[in-house]
Amino acid sequence: MNRVVLFDGMCNLCSASVQLVIRHDPRGMFRFASQQSAVGRDLMRTHGLSDELRTVVLIEGGAVYLESDAAVGIAREMGWPWKLAWSLRFVPRFLRDAVYRFVARHRYVLFGKKNACWLPTPELRARFLDA
Repeated sequence: MNRVVLFDGMCNLCSASVQLVIRHDPRGMFRFASQQSAVGRDLMRTHGLSDELRTVVLIEGGAVYLESDAAVGIAREMGWPWKLAWSLRFVPRFLRDAVYRFVARHRYVLFGKKNACWLPTPELRARFLDA
């Protein structure tokens, strides 16, 4: 089953995270779209999400995962050692999400912001729904 990761294409942390997932997704299970793209906005609306930018959204089958649930869900499918982050699902969600929201709220200050969305290289374009 393909999984779709929607990310904030202007966020340096989010773009770096997508690149990390690509490098450690040995089976090529993930496809990507920036939330600013037409495809990303359509997927968000289709799954009942507002146009508000989020750091990451994971769509898996008909289910939508947000915040730390999305992050640990992505980690579950990655290679080692990233797969170990799947164990964080045992930490109560309110604690995981509190940390996640803190980083998300401050992501532009901590990691910077691009003037334009990150674009994949020609070799990676097949992994992107909006490229």
